Amino acid sequence: MNEPWAYGGDAARSEAADWIVRLQADDLTEADALAFDAWLRASSAHVRAYDAALAVWDEFGAGGAEVERALKPARVRPQPSRRFYLAAGAMAAAAAVAVVVAPGWRPEPPPAGYMTANGEHRTIALADGSTIELNAGTRLSVALGRHERRVVLDEGQAVFDVAADPRRPFVIAAGDRMVRVVGTQFDVRRRDGRLSVTVAEGVVEVRPAGEAAGRAFRLRPGQRLDHVEGSPDARVVAAAPEEVLGWRAGRLVYRDRPLGEVVADLNQQFPTPIRLEDPSLAATPISGVLILDDQDAVIRRLALLVSVSAVRSGDGVTLRRDDARR
Repeated sequence: MNEPWAYGGDAARSEAADWIVRLQADDLTEADALAFDAWLRASSAHVRAYDAALAVWDEFGAGGAEVERALKPARVRPQPSRRFYLAAGAMAAAAAVAVVVAPGWRPEPPPAGYMTANGEHRTIALADGSTIELNAGTRLSVALGRHERRVVLDEGQAVFDVAADPRRPFVIAAGDRMVRVVGTQFDVRRRDGRLSVTVAEGVVEVRPAGEAAGRAFRLRPGQRLDHVEGSPDARVVAAAPEEVLGWRAGRLVYRDRPLGEVVADLNQQFPTPIRLEDPSLAATPISGVLILDDQDAVIRRLALLVSVSAVRSGDGVTLRRDDARR
């Protein structure tokens, strides 16, 4: 039976050992975090070596030279820490197996769910130092595991300010796409089967989830990815993060965005639903700024940006083409 640390070549094991030690340093920088992320993605052997290195780290339960000696290839492994109990027994003619039991082991915590109602904004401070700002009408869950921090975005929009921790990547499941980061700030919007990811700081990877078709993208500050769920394609365009994140300050900024998206956003901010009389209006492009104060005032401003008129109908507001301005 092979020990976990037997997987991967000597070079990968040595590099993994160096990363394990480096990632514990107090002076770890964002550049270090990004370099580790790139190294991990460069080869599946790196992933196996790093996972095995983590197992050794857990076994010895300490930092510094002792663990580094245990991780480096071609070195004699030192005796385990006294915090662990070893039980050994013969397996074959000359083989032995060691079983490590960690008294402080705890099961992974269950996911925690969060949601916001129409017109509600909420900020969540996570135990790892990250924060999530939820826009109105958002529903998501968070699980902070030992080896991965995972968010499932069911619906809505949120800004993520992720604390750097290369040992635990931050992953967001949004429909048929996965967003993966080490430490950065970015906005994720998922509504009506459409996904947008805008990066303000750091580097963000968006890739297909599971068996979904498509390619992976690495987004940098000032870039936005747009994707329609179920399609293998995605589009990356330039974006102004301060505009995309403007909803946190009570304003919505649009640059050639479809009217249907604007209406969907407003319906999350106000109690009175807004509808489009003609579905073809949804594709009408809009550019401008909407201040989120009074709903009637917002609708009046919207009518100045696009040729529509607002009509009260039942319990909502209907937008129809304004023939006088066509």
